[in-house]
Amino acid sequence: MSPRREQIVNKASTIFWKKGYSGASMRDIAKACKCKPSNIYNFFHRKEELLFEFLYTQNLRLLERIRCFDEGHVAKPSEQLREFIHIHIKHVLNYQKTSRSLFDTGLERLSRSNREKVIYLRDEYDQILAGIIQRGVEEQEFSETSPRMAARNIASMITRTIIWYSPKGQMTMDDVADYIFHFSVSGLQRRK
Repeated sequence: MSPRREQIVNKASTIFWKKGYSGASMRDIAKACKCKPSNIYNFFHRKEELLFEFLYTQNLRLLERIRCFDEGHVAKPSEQLREFIHIHIKHVLNYQKTSRSLFDTGLERLSRSNREKVIYLRDEYDQILAGIIQRGVEEQEFSETSPRMAARNIASMITRTIIWYSPKGQMTMDDVADYIFHFSVSGLQRRK
């Protein structure tokens, strides 16, 4: 993505957060970018394209950081899970402000084609996390479980942190990630 295009997407995501997707206009986005609406239309024909670009890019950036867990990662599954959770928590909370309003409503605002592209990336995320859990089951580090269901629950805990986390609170991002990791592992670990 070109720097100018990325700047527009970042400004748009902030406007979406402040005004809501429905309340934001291309004129608002242009004003935030200190340009005319026609300049925005040179890059994006519709507001939905901006939303898609934000959601797609954020999912892709996360995937680029976690694809190393898909295969060939040498650490034990529990160590992989800890690192995975830390990566995702930091990714989510670094975009907390702009992601909050898009978290629950973003996908439903996208065209079917764009929604499918974002869901495809989310499915890849789910497969990577479920793969870590499956390896933990196979190596008898984790109890027999549904890796897909466990992955969805862990992902939900991580993504919901954007609703309640505050950098001014008592917990750091690492504290939150460690808590979610320990909570997850206590549910997954084999009972001896």
